[in-house]
Amino acid sequence: MDGFRKLVDRRACRLTSADADMAATVAVTDRDGRVTCWSSEAEELLGYTAADIIGRPVTDLLSADDTVLHRDGHPLDVQVHLRPLLDAEGETGFLLTAQRRANSAEQPAGDALVQCAFDHLPTPFALYDREARLQQMNLAMTRISGYNGEEEVRGKFLTEFLHPEAYENIERRIFRVLESGKPESFEPFVRAPGEPRAHAWAIDVFPLRDAAGRTQGAGLAASDYSQQYDSRERLALLSEARTRIGTSLEVAGTAQELAEVAVPRFADVVAVDLLEPVSRGDLPAPVLTGPVQLRRAALQTASRIAWDRLAPGEISRHPASSPIARCLATGRAVLHRLADPEVVRWFTEDPAQGAQARACGAHSLIAVPIRARGAILGAALFVRCATTRDRFGPDCLAVTEDLVARAAICLDNARRFTHERDIALALQRALLPHGLTEHQAAETAARYLPAGGGAQAGGDWFDVIDLPGARIGLVVGDVVGHGINASATMGRLRTAVRTLADIDLPPDELLTHLDDIVSHTDDEQGADATGDIPGDVGARCLYAVYDPLPGTCTLARAGHPAPLLVHPDGTSTVVDLPLGPPLGLGSLPFEATEMTLPEGSLLALFTDGLVTGRDHDIDERLSTLRRALAQPTSSLDTLCDAVLDALHPEPHTDDIALLLARTHILDEDHVASWDIPVDPAAVAQARRRAGDQLAAWGLEEAAFITELIVSELVTNAIRHASGPIRLTLIKDETLICEVSDGSSTSPHLRRARVYDEGGRGLYMVAELTQRWGTRYIREGKTIWAEQLIPTPEERVPVTGGTSATAVRSSGLPPT
Repeated sequence: MDGFRKLVDRRACRLTSADADMAATVAVTDRDGRVTCWSSEAEELLGYTAADIIGRPVTDLLSADDTVLHRDGHPLDVQVHLRPLLDAEGETGFLLTAQRRANSAEQPAGDALVQCAFDHLPTPFALYDREARLQQMNLAMTRISGYNGEEEVRGKFLTEFLHPEAYENIERRIFRVLESGKPESFEPFVRAPGEPRAHAWAIDVFPLRDAAGRTQGAGLAASDYSQQYDSRERLALLSEARTRIGTSLEVAGTAQELAEVAVPRFADVVAVDLLEPVSRGDLPAPVLTGPVQLRRAALQTASRIAWDRLAPGEISRHPASSPIARCLATGRAVLHRLADPEVVRWFTEDPAQGAQARACGAHSLIAVPIRARGAILGAALFVRCATTRDRFGPDCLAVTEDLVARAAICLDNARRFTHERDIALALQRALLPHGLTEHQAAETAARYLPAGGGAQAGGDWFDVIDLPGARIGLVVGDVVGHGINASATMGRLRTAVRTLADIDLPPDELLTHLDDIVSHTDDEQGADATGDIPGDVGARCLYAVYDPLPGTCTLARAGHPAPLLVHPDGTSTVVDLPLGPPLGLGSLPFEATEMTLPEGSLLALFTDGLVTGRDHDIDERLSTLRRALAQPTSSLDTLCDAVLDALHPEPHTDDIALLLARTHILDEDHVASWDIPVDPAAVAQARRRAGDQLAAWGLEEAAFITELIVSELVTNAIRHASGPIRLTLIKDETLICEVSDGSSTSPHLRRARVYDEGGRGLYMVAELTQRWGTRYIREGKTIWAEQLIPTPEERVPVTGGTSATAVRSSGLPPT
């Protein structure tokens, strides 16, 4: 105590010096001279921390000659002052102030200056020896490491005093720099022991070399890179959104892309809810204030978050207090913490949502309306949880608005595309056959699949056409392009094919006329305003006619894939059919092929979408198709499904039309045929044979009209044509009478005047039958007439040799 009193006296005399007013308070002692308070100025000046000096005598700072010493032992040229602290009872302690001499000619030694710079460098800095053991770190590094001083960790590896998993990568880089002598820079995302949460750091590790260039250690400099990292991540997020959102033209797919971009790099949970009409491609009505009902379009969560209240496709109902309902009504984004009164009120009205948010540890959310072209389509909800990252801030609100604005345009494009695609599909399905009718000539089944994966509806089509003589026409084709124009073009071509088939043209002639129609349409329309070629130019078509009497099939194609024929024994071949040019090109003529099909043969007609693909070999696909067609199934409908499952189990990029026909041959129970001599007396015999055959078929009530038709057609053939003449009766869904002759001259229907002796025969045939017509064959022509077969309920007893049903259905006056 006496020594301390002497020090007080000697130092006190200097309180009146000129430099005294420049002194800074550095410490407070008690009345015995022990330090009780240590300021940051004292720590900076003398090198001691508060933990090092508090409780120790202030004389420990002085040498024997009362010179102030730095912690490392070197003297400091400072002025020190001690002032007594008095209270009502007297002395309670002392105030110690010190200040470097402003006019001192001496400067700190070089090593001391370097040490001072090292200690007070604001960037965390550390030195490691050749074994990667810590030797020294500055005050900034000490603070973030969580230790009071470097003495506690000196000589240790980094992972011995910091978390091994988080800092193993940093230590590995220190070893690599010591071994290679090359500096490394990297940006880890770790939590320092002295920091509350992990964030970004920019770290440089560099070698320390001596004068000879040998690596003696390594230096590590770290910088808090959080602000720059966050800014860079926001820019990267928006840049990624421009490339990842909108890759598909599906509403749900685009919504899912938005959610996947934001999770987990920006939010822990993203839910995208759309107004109900949007998912159907329609434009929604304005949203009013109040509860709102939305359909969940997408949901994405971080791996550690369980947020499964609603799955995509389900309906979500939001009360008026919810952020979703409020942002939809106002058209502005909202940012909330879970403790905000608005959110508390929302959770009160929607307790399930509140329980979900609390279970996930959510602490902040942003709700953003999805607005595009002046219409609100829905809303996106972004949620962050306490265990992952900081709360949303104003900067985050701007990011979500930019992100959703980008997604909104893509969602509206997808909505408009969905609307147009639905129209095209509806038009296409309206133009395609609505269920195939049953035929005795062949059992048929078909499938049409529009392209998947967001592609527009194409122009693939098929048709089965009833032809005279119990024959059927089989058609498949496709047009160029997609969308409404392709569907309309397909409708025009299908109508043209049916019209040409109605006049009973053979396949090669039908395609020739169809090519002329397309060429003339192209000449009239030319290219449209956009410069696009009309969709029917370059269209492809395959037309086949199957005749069940001889079991023959005649086919021709215009740029279309050849059909596949599966024989009754299961073997299959691609039909050897000459390839004609696509329609509208007006180049080479079309050539038909005729072949005989055994009973029970399977003919598969298809568009190229079935066997082609971006990543598929066509020969391999044809082999798969053959195997699929050869498998036994209960019906052709089941076989169609099996073929599609085998070749296209996933969404495809092109339309597919598939038409299957299993052929039959009409036996003697359905066909009767006679050669007729070129003699007028043979007419009566032809009538008698026809009547007998109808009686054998149990169709006596149709005998009267049939005999009239036979009499007229056979008489015309004998009078106006040449032999050979052949009469054929076919019992199918209808009763068909055919008379073939060797002449190519076709009769014409005309009305006879009062005094005309002829001209009434074909008129009577037309009145008594459902339809009639002429088709040309190799040897001449065939005149046919078709009449309905009465059902058992319509049949009435035959009286006087004339069927009352027949007379009634003919429209003639009863006899």
